[in-house]
Amino acid sequence: MKPIQKGLVYAIVPARSGSTGVKNKNIKPLAGHPLMAYSIAAGKLTPGIQRVILSTDSEQYAQIARRYGADVPFLRPAELSGNMATDLEFMLHAISWLDEHEDKLPEFWVHLRPTAPLRDIKVIQNAIEQMTADPTADSLRSAHKTDVCPFKWFWRSEDGYYQTFNGITLDEANGPRQGFPAMYIPDGYVDVLKTKYIVEHQLLHGERMIGFEVPDTVDIDTQREFEEAAGVIGGSDNRIMRYLEQCENTGGSM
Repeated sequence: MKPIQKGLVYAIVPARSGSTGVKNKNIKPLAGHPLMAYSIAAGKLTPGIQRVILSTDSEQYAQIARRYGADVPFLRPAELSGNMATDLEFMLHAISWLDEHEDKLPEFWVHLRPTAPLRDIKVIQNAIEQMTADPTADSLRSAHKTDVCPFKWFWRSEDGYYQTFNGITLDEANGPRQGFPAMYIPDGYVDVLKTKYIVEHQLLHGERMIGFEVPDTVDIDTQREFEEAAGVIGGSDNRIMRYLEQCENTGGSM
C-alpha cells in the first residue's frame, strides 16, 4: 500500500445513480441545487479537508459534481452501485483506486452522505478535531438523541410470545423510560474514518467508534422528506448556500 500521509484529510460523497425511493435523488434539485451539491459544498468549505471526492457510477453525476468543486477521479463499478452495495465496498474501491493511481493516501476520510444536506460547517470541523485528537479511536459516527427507547420494545417469537432485547426481562422492559440509558439514532451528518483501519480490518467503524452527537436533522430517503427539507433549507449554514449560488452564477466551483 502507498504511504498514508499523516494529517491528510479527504472527504468522500457517495452518489450512486440507481436510487429507487426518489428517482435520481442525488441530483434532484433542492432549492435550486442538486441534492449532492450540499454535501460537496460542506466538504469544500470545512477547514482541514484538503480534497472532496465524489464516488459515483454515473458520468452525468460526475459532470454535475465537478461544477460544484468535487474531484471525480474514477467511476465506481456497477457491481458496487446497486441497492445492496455497502459503504465498506465503495470505501475500499476508493482507497484501492488511489493506491494504484496516486502517490499517497489520506489518513482520514470524512464521509458526507448526500441525504443530509442541512449541515453546519463548524460541526463537521469539530468532528474532525475530535477524531484526530484520539489516536485510540477506530472511527467517529454522528447520531442524534431520541426519546424513543428500544429497551422497551419487543420482538415476537414463532410461538407468538413477546421477547425483549438485551436480555432484560419483560417486567424490566416495562420500567420507566427514564431508567434506561439515553439512546441515539445514527444519521448521515458526518462520519470520520481511518484508511489504515479500513485496509487492515476490512471494516469501517470497529469497536472504538466515537459517539458524536449532532442536532436532529432531515435525512432524505423519501419524497416526503425531500419536501420537508425544501421547507427548512434556510436553516442550513449560510456559507453553504452562498457557495452553491456562486457555483451556479459562475458555471463552476469557487
